[in-house]
Amino acid sequence: MTGEALLEVEDLTVRLRTARGIRRAVDGVSFAIREGEILGVAGESGSGKTITALALLGLLPLGARTSGSVRFAGTDLLTLRRRELQKVRGAQVSLVSQDPMTSLHPLLRIEVQMTEHVRAHLGFSQEQARERALEMLAAVRIPDPEQALASHPHQFSGGMRQRIAIAMALACEPRLLIADEPTTALDVTVQAGILALLDRLRRERGVSVLFITHDLGVLSSVADRICVLYGGRVAEHGATSVVLGTPRHPYTDGLMRALPGAAVAGAAMTPIAGSPPSLDAMPAGCAFHPRCEWAVATCATRVPALRDVGDGRLLACDVDPLAPVPS
Repeated sequence: MTGEALLEVEDLTVRLRTARGIRRAVDGVSFAIREGEILGVAGESGSGKTITALALLGLLPLGARTSGSVRFAGTDLLTLRRRELQKVRGAQVSLVSQDPMTSLHPLLRIEVQMTEHVRAHLGFSQEQARERALEMLAAVRIPDPEQALASHPHQFSGGMRQRIAIAMALACEPRLLIADEPTTALDVTVQAGILALLDRLRRERGVSVLFITHDLGVLSSVADRICVLYGGRVAEHGATSVVLGTPRHPYTDGLMRALPGAAVAGAAMTPIAGSPPSLDAMPAGCAFHPRCEWAVATCATRVPALRDVGDGRLLACDVDPLAPVPS
């Protein structure tokens, strides 16, 4: 992993049209991903994770408005025209969704689905594209790649379909892979295999990964750094060992205490009270304050600034109850 940023997201804001007007689904999010790095983006449903990912690729719903900048290899993706962005999607930046059946056509053989975009982006012949497909299926350890190419998606298990979707996403050798909840629908054993696969691909092929999930436990085993989102804003951001070792935002701490493994470690598993806010009912001030046991009066009126609190960590909390006590 080098120190050079492949992707730099600065003050990304996404406004969506709802029944009650225009609302901010993503509000001033910033982060960077270096070459060969895995950045985990965590948070509950509705925190802005998927909308952030879709904004990077220009795949937002009609009527959505974006501002800020998304610089990939020095080019601001938000300024590209549709045809220019199509040259980036799939070729340099690829997306793996939560459910592989949304990206795999049920009626088409795997060979058709794995070669079409390779021929379009790389100008390969059918035979060259087929060889690339076999290579990628072998890379993600699909048994008998030749037979897999002749098969249809329904003939594979959920874990194998997810591996095929990853192989498809990597076929054009993109520099960045966006994995949106790629293990949520899988059992624990298959999930571990997918995580190991992503880690191996980034080490062997130098692929950078934006890994989106609601499960901090998953990120603990694969991510170099973690960005925690809530209400479309960054709550905490830093190295995985730092953020998960000593979470300082009450929301991050709540996510950690809600993990099943907390009971194994000797602490009681405690769910976060309440539910994440909807776009049409976003609280004023700190979006987390209605659910926060440490909230004070100013939390309801002031949006906390994201600030550097040392140890390579960024934090958006004015209370910070878990800050270390000065010696």
